[in-house]
Amino acid sequence: MTERHAIPELEEPEPTPLDDDESEEQMRLDVGFVAEPPHPVNWNLLTADEARDEWAELDKWVTWLRHTYGLPASVIPPFWHRHPELVWELSALHLHWLCAYDPEQNGSAPSGWHRDFAETRQRLRDWVAASGTRLDRDRPTRQTAWPGEEPADPVEDIVIPDRAEDFRAFVEADVARRQAAEDAFYASLGADPETGEMFDDDDQPAE
Repeated sequence: MTERHAIPELEEPEPTPLDDDESEEQMRLDVGFVAEPPHPVNWNLLTADEARDEWAELDKWVTWLRHTYGLPASVIPPFWHRHPELVWELSALHLHWLCAYDPEQNGSAPSGWHRDFAETRQRLRDWVAASGTRLDRDRPTRQTAWPGEEPADPVEDIVIPDRAEDFRAFVEADVARRQAAEDAFYASLGADPETGEMFDDDDQPAE
């Protein structure tokens, strides 16, 4: 009878403890970001870098939303990004969706989101109708001048053949505007716009 050789047991490495600092750092690198709870977005206060990220996230979600629910341009028009009233409304709806589908949320939260989504669709229709934006063209939302104010500039329709290119150009312009405001603010404080580091009168970093 042939004797079988014993199969050597493979040595398995010990699992890395969950509280290992190096393991946590590797998880951050693998995932690419640290998960954060949903938070309101105040578009008036975003820095240039924050705005770039928020625009990308909102645009991605709005694209998913209109395809998933088959929404017409009368609800979500291609050039929603050019109208603050639509940006604020869609941003709020996005935050509501993130909270409703958070793993820690109550099981009935998605149903509540859909109920509010129905109301939001009507508000979006009202905003779109008032703004005058269309499927292939856009114009600034009309402004009403109050007594003592300068008359509002006339608005004209412009044809925009490529929505994706228009969105990229719009975001770049918005980010550049925010960056210029940040640079001017730091310059007024005598600080380096890149780092925020303060300088003394001899253009040397302050002690």
